[in-house]
Amino acid sequence: MGKAKNPRRVADNEAMAKLRMLRTSPQKLNLVAGMIRGKKVEKALTDLTFSNKRVAADVKKCLQSAIANAENNHNLDVDELIVAEAYVGKNLTMKRGRPRARGRFGKIIKPFAEITIKVRQVEEQA
Repeated sequence: MGKAKNPRRVADNEAMAKLRMLRTSPQKLNLVAGMIRGKKVEKALTDLTFSNKRVAADVKKCLQSAIANAENNHNLDVDELIVAEAYVGKNLTMKRGRPRARGRFGKIIKPFAEITIKVRQVEEQA
């Protein structure tokens, strides 16, 4: 007698990937996530490849992982995938500082973020 199987966190026609500890602020990461929401995965990969944002390479890596999960783990068709959800969350914040004039201390905050990408298979309308 073993443990019961955990239910899937996503639907049968979905797959997801999560990337944690990205060294950027969630606000900047959300700009890149908004760029790919609702698009077909080929178009989203192209947009991320030619984006000028530094964090776009990491988001592309996460999207490729979600596509690979859909193909290998859930047997979904890669050509029919769209980016269903791309949402950003806060992670830890490193606190650093710099001495300032008259004995004061300038606070420097170095935020980290995380991104979750869900891809969904939709049938093409002919």
